[in-house]
Amino acid sequence: MEESRPEDAALGFPPCQRMGRGSQAREACPLEGEGAAVGGLLLLALTGHPKRRRGGEHGSDNDDPAGEGAAKRQREAPPDPRASPSGRLALDYVVPCMNFYGICVKDSFLGEVLGARILAEVEGLHRSGKFRDGQLVSQRAVAPRSIRGDQIAWVEGWEPGCRAIGDLMANVDRLMLQCAGKLGTYDIRGRTKAMVACYPGNGRGYLRHVDNPHGDGRCVTCIYYLNRHWDSKVHGGILQIYPEGRSVVANIEPIFDRLLIFWSDRRNPHEVKPAYATRYAITIWYFDAKERAEARGRHQQAQKKGAEPSPEGAQENGPT
Repeated sequence: MEESRPEDAALGFPPCQRMGRGSQAREACPLEGEGAAVGGLLLLALTGHPKRRRGGEHGSDNDDPAGEGAAKRQREAPPDPRASPSGRLALDYVVPCMNFYGICVKDSFLGEVLGARILAEVEGLHRSGKFRDGQLVSQRAVAPRSIRGDQIAWVEGWEPGCRAIGDLMANVDRLMLQCAGKLGTYDIRGRTKAMVACYPGNGRGYLRHVDNPHGDGRCVTCIYYLNRHWDSKVHGGILQIYPEGRSVVANIEPIFDRLLIFWSDRRNPHEVKPAYATRYAITIWYFDAKERAEARGRHQQAQKKGAEPSPEGAQENGPT
């Protein structure tokens, strides 16, 4: 429904939080008690490493097991994906939660300093009048404001006054890279720009919808929240998710420095409840390469025939 057509972009943790504070999950989390990407060439970071060098005119590794040969073996060993914090978060937390629940929540994702910089930039965008009312692609006979009450701006991350937002995008990209090849059967190779959104606190929300109901290529939705001292009993604004086929309702509060990740397709219908205070969020969608290529093909064929472009060629719906 949403008129959102951005260009493609090239591209120690807590136990499961039961799909966010206030959720009503009834199934045991597979991580309970355990303490816990994007662009073709970047995928080599996970799988590519130099071939082992064999003995030659300079001798073999066995000639010096504790010296130069051992150093070579250490240099040539495949990188451990869990060696970095983002790798541990991806493999020990995000991947299991996504493949089990289809939803993952990570609080304190970037920390106070960077989170505060991002919030300041988003507030600056708001003050400067960069936000526009969210629009609808389908159901054009319906008044957009009766469906969704947010205002949005699309950001690439390099614009003046948006560098901290760019840092957020880089951090989420890094996390998705570490998840590459492990999130279902998806081949994630690109993403949208960042959609910065504001609900102005006038009691409007976003009715129940699915981000990608028609196979436009989006497979993973990532939402970063920026709202300090948020109290859903007073301010409302919960993102409510109804995972398909599960007796679960996930009530996600949009609290400061929280990252929410979930499947973008029909498995996760969701809605934003009416918000009674200014509510900020940044959403990034990641593409499955095959589905995105097929959607582009359908879109191009529709344009050649002079028909109304199909929904598959655009990014329709979007939570905030």
